Amino acid sequence: MKLSFVVNGQPREVEVRPMARLLDVLREDLRLTGAKEGCGEGECGACTVLLDGQSACACLVPAAQAQGATVLTVEGLAEDARLARLQDNFVRCGAAQCGICTPGFLMTAAELCQRGQALSRAEVRDAVAGNLCRCTGYQKIIDAVEEALCADQPR
Repeated sequence: MKLSFVVNGQPREVEVRPMARLLDVLREDLRLTGAKEGCGEGECGACTVLLDGQSACACLVPAAQAQGATVLTVEGLAEDARLARLQDNFVRCGAAQCGICTPGFLMTAAELCQRGQALSRAEVRDAVAGNLCRCTGYQKIIDAVEEALCADQPR
């Protein structure tokens, strides 16, 4: 089946297997390897992408569901080869450890940033709770996300 959708701002068309998962299409067919397969069950968040502006575990999304949709992957966050502010915050705050979970956390945080609303530290922690990290205690991740959210808010 032919799948037509927009990925990271670019119209894409790809021939996919009828039961292919969005994660497999992104990684194998489009060579966008930022989204990782952690659990394959939607429990870890390593494969999180934005599907029409909403975070989704790409390992659970049938590729056919992306027909006509807009998908944003971690590769689409940077502009003109420059890290997005959110990505830069992760680097500066030391929020990236081994890197397996980082793309999923970034995409979840990108959705939060798109909302443009101030969140308390507890709300940030709740919002990223669907993303699991085995390397860190989450504190630096929360700091990076909170800093990104606060950058657009009046003080």
